[in-house]
Amino acid sequence: MALEAIKYNNGKLEVLDQTLLPVITRYIHVQGVEDGWKVINKMQVRGAPAIAMVGCLSLAVELKNDNYSEKSSVRREIEGKMNYLISARPTAVNIKIAAEQLIKLANKLYRDDSINVENMVSEILRSIDNMFKKDIDDNRAIGDFGADEILKNIVDNNLVRVLTHCNTGSLATTGYGTALGVVRSLHSRRKLEQVYCTETRPYNQGARLTAYELVHENIPGTLICDDMVAALMKSRKINAVIVGADRVAANGDTANKIGTYQIAILAKYHEVPFYVAAPRTSIDFDIIAGDKIPIEERPEREMTHLNDQRIAAKGIQCWNPAFDVTPADLITGIITEVGVINPKDLKQLVSTDQQ
Repeated sequence: MALEAIKYNNGKLEVLDQTLLPVITRYIHVQGVEDGWKVINKMQVRGAPAIAMVGCLSLAVELKNDNYSEKSSVRREIEGKMNYLISARPTAVNIKIAAEQLIKLANKLYRDDSINVENMVSEILRSIDNMFKKDIDDNRAIGDFGADEILKNIVDNNLVRVLTHCNTGSLATTGYGTALGVVRSLHSRRKLEQVYCTETRPYNQGARLTAYELVHENIPGTLICDDMVAALMKSRKINAVIVGADRVAANGDTANKIGTYQIAILAKYHEVPFYVAAPRTSIDFDIIAGDKIPIEERPEREMTHLNDQRIAAKGIQCWNPAFDVTPADLITGIITEVGVINPKDLKQLVSTDQQ
């Protein structure tokens, strides 16, 4: 049974505190947008799809439990609070796109004189619920398309070895996962020999979260340190690298967890296909190239301390970007819920997204 990072039912939202894993499993009650902002900012929930869903669901909690007398109040609430939630983790684009969708819907409902305030709130809540369900369906589609893509290059029906970075599974989405969803699909087809996951310093999402998911579901996995990737690719046949994305620019440049860029360079050198697995909501066509993607910088304490114990010399300066950008020419393909796209061909999705 897959882990649940997000539990929502009828105006009640609980989020699994991922900062405590793998030692403690504890859910946080999210009672509104302010709580939603905090769990996103503190990385108690992380992963671009999960961030978007927790943001929207924290708004749903307030809409469900508050009373509104005017449609204009609902519209202001949605616009103001969704824009506030975006500020919690500015690199992840999914929540920005979700906010735009909800604000657009709110404006449309506001202008419709046949819709009263109760109907307006109901329609917004229905839209958020549909987002939740769609994310799971999209993840499963990404998993299947990714597995098909990797297996088509495997000869003699051999089992595959893949490498992944950070955490892109059930804990980073509403369920199943993106890059780890591909791993799940390979495993379900009995085609997976081994998945190698990096520890993903400094927040250790690979060691704490991905390894936790793999053990939980009995998927064959091996944990490696971040600086072992080159040695791994040289000494053991790796069939593919699969990573997630926090934001993909229109030209295919991809922002993902820090360390992704160097893995892509190593994959290119060792002739290992490098795939990004992400829903279309991770693609930001308003950003023309990767150098325009805002990169969040995290507190230095995440580097200098481990379990509240200092591990770096006091007084040393730190640089702690949460993400780096992998150029499109290092990416073999972007695995989406509608298929595997060459980074150069992303523009063909624009018309689909606008339908």
